[in-house]
Amino acid sequence: MRGGGRAGALKGEPGQSLDLLRLINEQSLDTPFFGVLQMTLRLRDDGHLVNEKRIRCLMRLMGLMPIYQKPNTSGLGKEHKT
Repeated sequence: MRGGGRAGALKGEPGQSLDLLRLINEQSLDTPFFGVLQMTLRLRDDGHLVNEKRIRCLMRLMGLMPIYQKPNTSGLGKEHKT
């Protein structure tokens, strides 16, 4: 029986998960704009058997969010008359 929540996230496979956490942390320091998809592809290219769901869970566990340009919807359009 598995317990839900964050405490049981590393209980089943501590060695592999800790290695993945270390790799994700190193990669996010190098490329802070990588999200779940790019991080998954990078780890797969390095030969790790991971899926998006696992990487998403680990990134949430570490509190990592990618840096990206957010939409600027407060500005006025140039073509609109004020």
